Amino acid sequence: MIEASISAVPGLVAAFLVFGALFVLPTVFLLKARSKPWRLPTALAVYVAGILSVTMLPGSAGLEAAQCDMGAPIHLFTDESALLNVALFAPGAFLAVLALRRPVTVAAAFVCLSGAVELIQSLGHLGRSCTLTDLAANATGSVLGAGAGAVWCLIRRTPVSRPKRDVAWGVSVLVLVGGLCAALFLTRIESVDIVAKDDARERQVNAAVDANEWLSTAAKATFGADTEVVSSSVKFIGDKQKVTAETSRGSIAGWWPEKHLETAWAKDNRGDKGTASQKDAVATADRFTRKWFPGSVDGSTQKVRVLGEGPTRAYMVTYRRYKDGVLMPMRLDITITTAKRILGFNARTLADPKLPSVTVNEERARELAHDATGKATESTLLLAQQIAGAWRPVWLVGAGSQDIVIDASTGQRIVSSSPSGT
Repeated sequence: MIEASISAVPGLVAAFLVFGALFVLPTVFLLKARSKPWRLPTALAVYVAGILSVTMLPGSAGLEAAQCDMGAPIHLFTDESALLNVALFAPGAFLAVLALRRPVTVAAAFVCLSGAVELIQSLGHLGRSCTLTDLAANATGSVLGAGAGAVWCLIRRTPVSRPKRDVAWGVSVLVLVGGLCAALFLTRIESVDIVAKDDARERQVNAAVDANEWLSTAAKATFGADTEVVSSSVKFIGDKQKVTAETSRGSIAGWWPEKHLETAWAKDNRGDKGTASQKDAVATADRFTRKWFPGSVDGSTQKVRVLGEGPTRAYMVTYRRYKDGVLMPMRLDITITTAKRILGFNARTLADPKLPSVTVNEERARELAHDATGKATESTLLLAQQIAGAWRPVWLVGAGSQDIVIDASTGQRIVSSSPSGT
């Protein structure tokens, strides 16, 4: 709130002269006319004029009109602007207590002044930001200043004037004026939470940095230690982030914060003229997957396919997990050359879902598929598949040119549904 005013010094001086004329001159005139002490009240009037000059000066920043940031003031004692607001109101409350010797009334009045300032900033189209943090900072400064003034009066042996009446007046001011401001805030002001949005944005930025560092490490483990990230992107999908990176050696993608790698493929996807055997490729795949895919490797069945012929062939090592004979949804395929170089991988990292019991055996599934198509059945596969958002055990039965999906728990045919993959 204050920083915007300080940066506009010429306007601040003009505003101070206007408010000074409104507050200081009448104060001096009235007190001198009544032969009352005028120096301390005049100093207070000057300071109040300064507060209003700083807080009421129009600016170009802030929220839209009739909006106020009602986010919790969690940065009250760490934010520079909030500390400036504390420092702005404390001296004024201190001077007011010295002049009036009513600390409770002064504290209540300055708290209400702060509420009125924030309300005017929001409703007055001043281009200023109304925030709960500013209100809390101003109120804190008011209470601290009034408390310091009360202590000073005790030290100087100038006791507080009529303490009971001071408390009564203070409570009355706070209830009446504070209640009016609160009612206007509730009925005329739209609440927003910029603090929470800023914190969320900061968390997203920090998470994106951490995600990129993690993916960079994974890329080096996949393609080689000299791999450099050329570009990267982060796509937010709910609470998750899809992180993708293009490197000097290839592309790689994964999910954060789960730290689940999804896919990678080398730019140089040709086979190498190496001497590694199938057993060597499996050992290389196991070392890599146990570090980067521990949840997929545990309890899984491993198979190897040879891709191509001769020394430039490659090996695809696949990992699948079965539970009670049902193929689980996790998938992991990693391709390795005869030089033990990882060409790439495709992964689907999912926890094993809880499934209903299988009551339909393979023979019955074939019969149901034959009844549905009138054709002889060929292949069958029992796997977990998501149906309408729920995981079910299903039979995938090949019949002619189509695949028939049968619920392995109920025996019902599932139409217009594609299997989750094999």
